[in-house]
Amino acid sequence: MLVRGALPWRHLPLFIGAQIAGGALGTLLTHAMFDLPLLQIAVKARSGSGQWLSEGVATFGLVLTILRCMDRPAIVPAMVGLYITAAYWFTASTSFANPAVTVARALTDSFAGIQPAHVPAFIAAQLLGAALAALTERFVFAPKTPA
Repeated sequence: MLVRGALPWRHLPLFIGAQIAGGALGTLLTHAMFDLPLLQIAVKARSGSGQWLSEGVATFGLVLTILRCMDRPAIVPAMVGLYITAAYWFTASTSFANPAVTVARALTDSFAGIQPAHVPAFIAAQLLGAALAALTERFVFAPKTPA
């Protein structure tokens, strides 16, 4: 959204902070609902080229789905939910597809967790996938202007 001009750059720190805080609070709430210790650190290893490729693919598809649906904003939430559900099953990483989700999943030692040491590579793959989706949307799907 920053690259498209839909979000001012000065809002970026607040946007990132809000997403990470929301993910962390959601993780704490989930632990409370399942009577688990509230504060946890993941030990689940999620590393290697297959995991990173999966994250790039998952994020590419998610961002492209969002960008392609922006002309009909009412359908974006449903499309995101459908895509993430599908990507959970077709990726080796179980589709984190969002850096804030990745950070939140480092805060749970459940099956959904990721070791904090593996977070940076996941986020790098996600950023690459998002960038490729934005480029694909711009150059493949952008309306062509007559010559």
